Amino acid sequence: MKDLTVSAVDRQNILNNIDSVRDIQEYIGVKGMFFQDEYRFTKSQVAEFYVIDSSTIDRYLANNENELKHNGYEIFKGKKLKDFKSEFGWLLEDGLKAPQLGIFNFRAFLNLGMLLSESEKAKALRSSMLDIVIDGLNKKLGGSTKFINQQDEEFLVAITREPFYRREFTNALNSYLDMGNYKYSAYTDAIYKAIFHENSSEYKNILKLEERENPRDTMYSDILKLIASFEIGIADEMKEEAERLNRKLQPAELNILIDKFSKKRQWMPQLEDARVKMASRDYGFRNIIHERLNQYIKCVPTEDYKRFLGDNSKDLLHQIIDNPDLLEVFKRLKDR
Repeated sequence: MKDLTVSAVDRQNILNNIDSVRDIQEYIGVKGMFFQDEYRFTKSQVAEFYVIDSSTIDRYLANNENELKHNGYEIFKGKKLKDFKSEFGWLLEDGLKAPQLGIFNFRAFLNLGMLLSESEKAKALRSSMLDIVIDGLNKKLGGSTKFINQQDEEFLVAITREPFYRREFTNALNSYLDMGNYKYSAYTDAIYKAIFHENSSEYKNILKLEERENPRDTMYSDILKLIASFEIGIADEMKEEAERLNRKLQPAELNILIDKFSKKRQWMPQLEDARVKMASRDYGFRNIIHERLNQYIKCVPTEDYKRFLGDNSKDLLHQIIDNPDLLEVFKRLKDR
């Protein structure tokens, strides 16, 4: 069970999932004061709900100010405060004459509940939140997140192009590397290790893939594009080096080439981005940790929840209906 009181990433993953926030609000049944398109709560209302005193809220605000403000806690003053008081002043037992007023929206209301260790009500709510999030994902994805990557409307294009780039790499291995057929799997692993610090077997074990399941069918479109860029780039460098030497490369020479290639400065931002996306999405969506990428785990941004779970996401069947020319790719994927 995740401990929301200590994990900022887990808290933010829930708060960035707008569908989950909506489901939790419906479950709790609290409304607040609807002001400027959001439900709002005063400090006294929040204290009453969580059965704590105002001084406890002040302490959490002082210790977690940036996080709570990021998720919607505001200090109303000036015209905004005047408008709020004119609409809801009759509900404000205290603070009616104050020059400023601290106000929570629903996300900040939940955020505080994830932090509160003194409140039994907050503790019970945290347990319910996690159940609601899991139930929501199951409803969206039919009980499995293994292929959530395929909900992305860009996935099908990426996986369709992947064999062409892959062929360039395997052709280069065939033409320019002096090694037996083991080289194809060995240097696929070498690419994975250069990008993700784990080989394909480790990846399959982490995602609990069956023997017949292709790891690339579970990868996000951004990751597939980076692997393709790596493979065709290394293919070009192999060709250039083999022609310079006027012979095939030895495995030790190719190892050096891949190591130098992956350390080129042009790859640094792309590798960083790919590692963050894979580590963070797999942790947030699949509840999976890539131990070698642990340092790259961040919260999943709201845009990614919309991308993989929102109205713009499409499952493979609907993508095929929209793109009948991709039927052969679909046949391979559905037989995974």
